[in-house]
Amino acid sequence: MGCKLWGMTWESISQMTAELAEGRPVQGALHVIVVQKTPRTTKNGKPYLEVQLADPESNLTLKVWENLPWYPALQNAPLNSGIAMSATWSNSSFGVEVTEVNVRSLTAEEEDALLIGNEQMRKRQQAAWESICSMAQSIRDPRLSELCNALLERHGARFRRAAAARGYHHARRGGLVEHTAGVMRTAAALCQAYPEVNRDLLLAGALFHDCGKMWENGFPEHGLVMPYSDAGELLGHISLGIEVINKLWAAICTEERLKKWADLTPDSEQVRLHLLHLVASHHGSVEFGSPVVPKTPEAFMLHHADDLDAKMEMLREAYESSPQLSTHIRQRKMPLPGNVAEPLPGVSHAATGR
Repeated sequence: MGCKLWGMTWESISQMTAELAEGRPVQGALHVIVVQKTPRTTKNGKPYLEVQLADPESNLTLKVWENLPWYPALQNAPLNSGIAMSATWSNSSFGVEVTEVNVRSLTAEEEDALLIGNEQMRKRQQAAWESICSMAQSIRDPRLSELCNALLERHGARFRRAAAARGYHHARRGGLVEHTAGVMRTAAALCQAYPEVNRDLLLAGALFHDCGKMWENGFPEHGLVMPYSDAGELLGHISLGIEVINKLWAAICTEERLKKWADLTPDSEQVRLHLLHLVASHHGSVEFGSPVVPKTPEAFMLHHADDLDAKMEMLREAYESSPQLSTHIRQRKMPLPGNVAEPLPGVSHAATGR
């Protein structure tokens, strides 16, 4: 997938920044989409172009000074167009800097390959999707089972290309699938530790908790620019998620199904209300955007499962791309509370003789 203008090629921006984190300039090429170009000036009046580049997994902002020979190539590159960019890349106080730059347009085939992500990302997201479907199929409550199936069948394509956030964690095309799978796996594990909780309800809540991000953090079918939507801005993903549940609930509650469910305990209205509570309270507190605080065991578990999966992804990204401050310490990556330490590996059998 890489450009052949240099010997070294990268499949992603993350792969390139991980090499830069080692503290030395590197030569190589990237396939990226030009998502934003903003003319700016320094305090001294020196003009430059701030260019944001993206692939399906990450993004990168470059400052390109007006007097550089490759300034016109980036200035003239159309927004949302794919380019192959080879350069010597380095870290500086201004962020990532480039020298010896060559730029060309991607072919249609190269751009199609870029949009679906590198092989590792495709495999990871496919595995996450299959995990979501498998856990949804394990739900025994017929009402929650029908509701989960309706979400996956009606909104599956939109769900699979949405991000879980605009920054901090899983902020990429397909990130919502990865995050949701992680939260569902964590929820399932918590049910093993606390078997008295309603597993069906908790798994359904984990599936639906961020479903409103299909509109708040959605991507178009073809493109790597995450647009802002009126619904996402005016309502937010929690309100949108509540609306999704209520609409799908109304659709699955046919007269025939309601007759079958009439004798189930707990009754259907209680199931709907408790699921809505999980979505409404999953941020954990009013100050962080939840209209209500958690008030049930499943709500507390969902909140912590959501937060844990987000924090684990932030740590993974810090280990991959944050500059190394010492042998075992990497620079803080917001919003983590401090610098991150390399994790302690498990004891090997060779070391213990077992």
